[in-house]
Amino acid sequence: MKVRNIISILLIIAIIGLAYVVYSSIMRPVKFDREYNKRSAEVINKLKDLRSLQETYKSTYGKFCGNIDSLILFAEVGKVNTVKKFGTIPDSLTESQALKAGIIKRDTVAVNPLEKLLEEKKFITNPKNISELKYIPFSNNEPFNLKATIVTKSGVEVPTFEITADIFSYTKGMDEQDVVNRKADLEDKNRYPGWKVGDIDQPITDGNWE
Repeated sequence: MKVRNIISILLIIAIIGLAYVVYSSIMRPVKFDREYNKRSAEVINKLKDLRSLQETYKSTYGKFCGNIDSLILFAEVGKVNTVKKFGTIPDSLTESQALKAGIIKRDTVAVNPLEKLLEEKKFITNPKNISELKYIPFSNNEPFNLKATIVTKSGVEVPTFEITADIFSYTKGMDEQDVVNRKADLEDKNRYPGWKVGDIDQPITDGNWE
């Protein structure tokens, strides 16, 4: 084989190698974002359900639950009051007319919190998997960090809660340097490095994705 041919082959190999390096450098952040967003969506869905449980707990006890296991137990075996409608409304009447005529009636009954939330379409998790709700997705069974307290605002005591998932908990197995860079970027923007709902110092129930 001639020297010129050998050089040509080596150049082709070098070009292919360089193209692969360039492609990988371009696709790396794209792949990271795709996986990060997929994992984040699962974490956020769980946080939404935990918030719904906290709000239901508060409506029952006047305060938020301060322990993740106790909150899950409340979901499994707790009772909350809800107004149930009994009877069928005829097509010829409105609900208020049917109530006045005694065709239907309303009554306050005690039901399981999950039953109430599912009826109100405020719950995502399958009730069969409720025991898994406490764990952060992709974290190897690391539980969410849950806190609750009472703070004083304008001389009034109000209950608060906060549930968090640190960025390192749900990015296990992902490129560590990319995770560190994302964490630094969030902190530079004065944002919590991860996902959270509520605020232990403020009477809010918003998530930081909203």
